[in-house]
Amino acid sequence: MRAVYGNIDGHPLRGMLPQTLIFNVEGVNVLLTHIGGYPGRYAPGIINKLRSENIGLFISGHSHILKVMNDKVLNLLHINPGAAGIYGFHKVRTLIRFTIDNGKFSNLEIMELACRDRAI
Repeated sequence: MRAVYGNIDGHPLRGMLPQTLIFNVEGVNVLLTHIGGYPGRYAPGIINKLRSENIGLFISGHSHILKVMNDKVLNLLHINPGAAGIYGFHKVRTLIRFTIDNGKFSNLEIMELACRDRAI
């Protein structure tokens, strides 16, 4: 399992997890961070990492809005999996599952979890 901390995470998680993580899966360089923006509107400093590390998959969240987008300029796939937790303004909890095999993406599935139990 790989994880980064988010903006509402406290000191214990921030001490255990990085803000940004770069790793390779099946020949694809992956950048994982919480606040990253979207193709054409990346957060400050992110575009430099995407270019310098030859990232093929960029996963970020923060907005709680599920999106899967191709960045044709940087030739990468951007995924925001939405929100799986019980905190935040989202009403639907979402996950994305997919396969990476020898540098190729396939079998992308969007899943909705049971409704949140807590009031907004």
